[in-house]
Amino acid sequence: MKFTKTEQIRFKHVDFAGIVFYPRFLEMLNDLVEDWFAEALDRPFSKIHESNTGIPTVDLKVQFKKAARIGDVLTKQLWVLHLGGASVRCGFRFEDDNGKTCLEGEVTLVNVALNKATNEIKAEAFTEDTKARINKYLLA
Repeated sequence: MKFTKTEQIRFKHVDFAGIVFYPRFLEMLNDLVEDWFAEALDRPFSKIHESNTGIPTVDLKVQFKKAARIGDVLTKQLWVLHLGGASVRCGFRFEDDNGKTCLEGEVTLVNVALNKATNEIKAEAFTEDTKARINKYLLA
């Protein structure tokens, strides 16, 4: 199963040429991850951070395939390639209205515990409930 959301390209996303400025694609990817955690995994970032945990991106591979322009509606998809004890590697793809790929790649996220007293961050295994939810998006 793939987690899917749509997003319309707005003025705030584009540069002077009217195409998406590449860092905005990465913000859209982060929005997709945040929505996936909130809507599919029942772990909204607001709750994650209240409990002194986090989900940082530790590896990111991106290929920019085609420009997206103001007014386009992108279909953003995310799926799981590998689930580890505390990490998850996901594939993602953004397609335009015509089904052409604008952006694709892989992102690795790690579940971490944040110790504010010592300023330490260390990997912490996902709960069994979270693993079960993530597994629904694992593509064989």
